[in-house]
Amino acid sequence: MARMQPSGGRAVPTGADEGEKRPSLVDDAYAAMRAAIRDASFAPGYQASEQEIALRLGMSRTPVHEAAIRLQEDGLVRVLPRKGILILALAPDDMREIYDVIIAMEGRAAELVAALPDGERLAAAQALDAHTDTMADAHARGDLPAWGRADGAFHAALIEHARNGRMSRIVQAINDQSHRARMLTLNLRRTLEASVTEHRRIARAVRAGDAVEALDAARQHRIRARDELLPLLDSYGLKHL
Repeated sequence: MARMQPSGGRAVPTGADEGEKRPSLVDDAYAAMRAAIRDASFAPGYQASEQEIALRLGMSRTPVHEAAIRLQEDGLVRVLPRKGILILALAPDDMREIYDVIIAMEGRAAELVAALPDGERLAAAQALDAHTDTMADAHARGDLPAWGRADGAFHAALIEHARNGRMSRIVQAINDQSHRARMLTLNLRRTLEASVTEHRRIARAVRAGDAVEALDAARQHRIRARDELLPLLDSYGLKHL
């Protein structure tokens, strides 16, 4: 039962206030740590105490500890008793497994989005086109980080509009891992414009309500990206990401 503390002649349930604040602090720590891992501010293999990470993020240690437990469940970190938090690295074999899941999931997502009622389908196509336009603009400016963010936003929108909660949770976890690999290898890739073209094909299929074409376009896009990325890792000797 929440304690009641007097305040100006009225009782305030202090326990309830604390309960409302605590989840938001953990959520903030989770979001901040996840973003730092995604953009490689916390690089693969980086290990630090909870207190050190809390200081870097400008937060207290307790929400960082609880956020780290959630990130461990996502496969992004390992919590080491008395040794702190380790940011997990990805090996090429990890990326092969991740792409196997992404190819299947995003193909199905595109198929589902293309089968939506007209209004919802067109709204989804507009969102996909907008993210693709941002990618094209970033590519023209040579702004690789902006390109990467827009690319990630396109794929997140595709999953979001599929309206499958379980799919969203699975894809979010593996996308956090694959996004880091994409960002770390952007300078090595030579076919970024191909992604823009392929994204436009997916959006056109969604707009037309062609589920078969949407499925194929999404699958072929991710297959081509996989077949570009994995040989890069091998040729440059990148054993961990």
